[in-house]
Amino acid sequence: MPPIMSEIATNRKAGRDFHILEKYEAGIELRGTEVKSIRAGHININDAFARVDRGQVFLWNCHIQPYEKASHTQHEPTRSRRLLLHKNEIFKLYTQSQQKHLAIVPLRAYWKNSRVKIELGIGKGKTKGDQRQDLKAKVENREAQREMARFNERHK
Repeated sequence: MPPIMSEIATNRKAGRDFHILEKYEAGIELRGTEVKSIRAGHININDAFARVDRGQVFLWNCHIQPYEKASHTQHEPTRSRRLLLHKNEIFKLYTQSQQKHLAIVPLRAYWKNSRVKIELGIGKGKTKGDQRQDLKAKVENREAQREMARFNERHK
């Protein structure tokens, strides 16, 4: 039976600001109130980034709103959270981020068999010129699609 996956949040800035070279799937270490808040859809990964520190990967600036129905214990909204990866994956992430000066950015958060997963991407930052070229190609592609649709409408 294939795993059941549903998307929670996406980082749309990552595709705009980075050339994504490689992707990894990571588990995330959460507290109970954080899981309940994520189930309600209160997570933001747009400004988040990951960093390798002492042989472990941590997710920084991921904002999970406090769970409003929680009792006296509450979590810090932007605390660093440990990501769960294999040792060889952590080593690859570390070497690429240190030697090749690449960034580790979260691309999306999703449920996989009742567990929260984070898709990480190794990315090289885009320059303003790269961003302009991507935007230009996107506009040209959209116009070509419109012309094809018009042509198909006329020749039914």
